[in-house]
Amino acid sequence: MKNRKDILASAERLIAPFVLPHVPEGTEPKALVDQWLHAIATGSQFFCDPTITPPAAMKKKILAALKKQKIYTNQDDFFDLVFGALKLRPEKNARFRFIDLFAGIGGVRLGFQNAGGACVFSSEFDRHAQQTYFRNHGEHPFGDITLVDPNSIPDHDVLLAGFPCQPFSHAGLKLGIEDTRGTLFHDIAKIIEIKKPRFALLENVKGLISHDKGHTLKVILKTMTMIGYSCNIPKETIEHGTTKEIQNLAKEMVLKSIDFGVPQNRQRIYIVLWRDGEIERFDYPRPLGVETRVGSILEDKPDPKLTISDRLWEGHQRRKKQNKINGKGFGYGLVTPESPYTNTISARYYKDGSEILVDQKGSNPRKVSPREAGRLQGFPDEFLTSDSKVQAYKQFGNSVSVPVVAALAKKISSII
Repeated sequence: MKNRKDILASAERLIAPFVLPHVPEGTEPKALVDQWLHAIATGSQFFCDPTITPPAAMKKKILAALKKQKIYTNQDDFFDLVFGALKLRPEKNARFRFIDLFAGIGGVRLGFQNAGGACVFSSEFDRHAQQTYFRNHGEHPFGDITLVDPNSIPDHDVLLAGFPCQPFSHAGLKLGIEDTRGTLFHDIAKIIEIKKPRFALLENVKGLISHDKGHTLKVILKTMTMIGYSCNIPKETIEHGTTKEIQNLAKEMVLKSIDFGVPQNRQRIYIVLWRDGEIERFDYPRPLGVETRVGSILEDKPDPKLTISDRLWEGHQRRKKQNKINGKGFGYGLVTPESPYTNTISARYYKDGSEILVDQKGSNPRKVSPREAGRLQGFPDEFLTSDSKVQAYKQFGNSVSVPVVAALAKKISSII
């Protein structure tokens, strides 16, 4: 009797030759194999180059081959075959479908999966993040999104993207979406324009509001209005208002992790967009009103190696004194278990841990462990961290606070 792992391996071998004509440059064939298996398990569309084979026809062909080999008997059993080994699996009968762009390790995905959604396409450029994503979600993300044809991407209800902040030309918005060419936002906008999801969630640092004196935000919002999408800032203001007016209204889109039970002072902007006419206004989730405490994420027996050296501790203290003299005011952030929250954890945390140090009576302070860093972002303990501590810190620092996204996902899923 073959076990689940062997049967799944047989399915992958069967599918592998068929995906090759559809693999975009910069993407591993494994990404398509995983996507096709997941699409069959969740009843979703295949990623396919429609100029070669229509996705529905390809799905029918693969399904017939799997049935012939007695790998597929019914969708319920196939779902268990594909997702059975995962601790963080989607619901069997998903209520909506989404795609996960600039996916990182899948923090945004977790929030929407927990709200009853199924991911039908993921993309992430960093190979280390791809590995962690695969370990937890059972799929290898597609690679360079700039090389992916939007027409090949499966149909979806919600597009999710946490994208890098890049400046736009000041030449003026004359060509609409073409004004964003050369930036990664252009690729997001192109996918939205072609696939027309009902909703989109764009996540970014709070600094997006002030980036390039508000010009970057204005271009993003104006581009979206020109391709038929709305947000809580009136179109009239986006079209004819000042950058200052847009910036003030955008502040209402900033959510704080501490307001959603996460003991971290992290603020991010979450731009919720919808197809014109879907709704009048989006009701952003309200703060939960729960008290947070750093002790809730700390391990009982931390690794002694997390304690920083005398030299590093002296350097932190010296820098803090100097910064105070220079009026900068930051050198390190020291917390105790009773502290309500920490500073924002960043991708550079692995370097010296200066933003979050845990006080230890009778010895130097310590850094948080990779598991504690995950908890600090609201990731469940079932989440498998990278084997590399450096990569684990980077990945959690670059990610989102899962409970914040989950609160947004709950609101969006209630409308779909």
